[in-house]
Amino acid sequence: MSATETEAYRPSDDEPFMSERQLEYFRKKLLDWKDDILRASKDTLGQLQEDSLHLPDAADRASSESDKALELRTRDRQRKLISKIDAALRRIDTGEYGYCEDTGEPISLGRLEARPIATLSLEAQERHERQEKVHRDD
Repeated sequence: MSATETEAYRPSDDEPFMSERQLEYFRKKLLDWKDDILRASKDTLGQLQEDSLHLPDAADRASSESDKALELRTRDRQRKLISKIDAALRRIDTGEYGYCEDTGEPISLGRLEARPIATLSLEAQERHERQEKVHRDD
């Protein structure tokens, strides 16, 4: 499949679920997402190293430190996201990608398009969240 065909392709319910073409589409989507995160992380590191703590007044320094702390928390969340992306790529390699880990049923293409790291079908995810809420309320 050429680069143009790959970019124009969207998985559809009219083709076999998790066909070679669909798997390749989601692999590319996941790898592109990971590359974007890694690029943003490099930019952040560069910016953090360039920023000087020699700001003229305490308020500016405090504001700068607060901004850095927020940025580092965001990067930590993205580090965890990369781990989930890597797990999804492994599921593609093992043939488990696109199937709910609770029920074994296919996860809808729409859900995978919106959240390519999904491991649960929408119904299983909602059930899981309801159970979590019940246990939290206890």
